[in-house]
Amino acid sequence: MELLTDVRRGDWLVRRAGAWSTIGGVVGTGFTACARVLHPVTAHRDDRSTTDRRGEHPVLETATWRWADVAARTGGTIDARTRWDRLTGLDDESDLPFPDGWRAEPPQEGWLDPSVLAVLIGHLSAATSTPDDLVAGIWDGWGDLDGSGMLVVGWQRSDDEPGPTHAERVAMQADADRRRAEQDALVTALAGPRLQWPGRDLICFATNASELADPTWTDRATVGDGHPLRHTPQLLWPGDRAWAMATEIDLDSTMVAGSRALVEAILDDPRLEAFEVHEDDPLG
Repeated sequence: MELLTDVRRGDWLVRRAGAWSTIGGVVGTGFTACARVLHPVTAHRDDRSTTDRRGEHPVLETATWRWADVAARTGGTIDARTRWDRLTGLDDESDLPFPDGWRAEPPQEGWLDPSVLAVLIGHLSAATSTPDDLVAGIWDGWGDLDGSGMLVVGWQRSDDEPGPTHAERVAMQADADRRRAEQDALVTALAGPRLQWPGRDLICFATNASELADPTWTDRATVGDGHPLRHTPQLLWPGDRAWAMATEIDLDSTMVAGSRALVEAILDDPRLEAFEVHEDDPLG
């Protein structure tokens, strides 16, 4: 990705921002159709017959579930307005345990799994005349991007284990200092104007469909002098303004707005768990 200083490239979408707490307030208005893509659920099967020295159950296997898989276990239903807390009965960020040893983590907010993004990009690139000219907006409030990230030096041991030696403590502090310097350098590299989306200031980057179609792109994405950029976009749009995609930082779903054909292709893709929504629909 390449840092963009001309954030005016997003002014057209800002002018089309809808009302706060609506679909259009997240992804913009004036498009023919909109889709909500549910973020996948990570599930773990634990060995609950034993615990490790930290008091945690060992994980036997991990799987990726759909929200429908959780609904099948809770007796809930899935539709365009389904909320995770109502599906699970949980009003916090804790995992949802099941009697057979499985537990489901809440879907991630503000992060679209790159493998899901790669599937979406296949549809998005076909729906624009400028797949090589995409703009990605990433929220500048992430801790590693605004310098507020906390780096803690610490260790965990049982009562019968010795603490770290002086040399080990010095090495841990040196590593923390190095990471702090790297974070400061990243903040400096990202200095510049922001796209002022309502309630969210975004750093803009130039990218393309080929880059985002590779599910491993976040492992290599850098900015400035090789600083890692480990975030998926909060906003994404093509140069021809044919569509917009939004992964709001507080939402466990990604919104796509564009043509009827684009939204139908997303809804029909069995690799995605998606529902049609309207730009005026409330986020809740």
